[in-house]
Amino acid sequence: MEIKNRSAYHEYFIDAKYEAGIVLLGTEVKSIRNGKVSFNDSYCLLNKGEVWVKSLHIAEYSHGNINNHEPMRDRKLLLEKREIRKIESKLKEKGYTLIPLRIYFNEKGLAKMEIGLAKGKKLHDKRESIKQKDVEREMKRFIK
Repeated sequence: MEIKNRSAYHEYFIDAKYEAGIVLLGTEVKSIRNGKVSFNDSYCLLNKGEVWVKSLHIAEYSHGNINNHEPMRDRKLLLEKREIRKIESKLKEKGYTLIPLRIYFNEKGLAKMEIGLAKGKKLHDKRESIKQKDVEREMKRFIK
């Protein structure tokens, strides 16, 4: 199961990618397995040497009880200290931001999040990306 943040590649240039573990509750894991995740307006931030993901919507589990999770709560990401320091130094540069790219389960069954160090695209860059996708699509059509 893999859930991608499609708008991230449209809105940003991704410079570096990192794999992070996520601190989740049981009902959140079940909702992710059902594909009930929305990346709308979600972003990551550094706070006291820890990386947190904000505004990530994981829908409440349909068969959950009174102990169901809150859909929009902040979730801690687990990264190595040297990775966090590297990210922190890049974020101090102008224009960089940290965004979630995808959520997936690794071979051990653990939920992981791929986050990207990104720079925002201008309007003309977005148009260029769309043109490039169209050209690639046409090329595939001719090859078949």
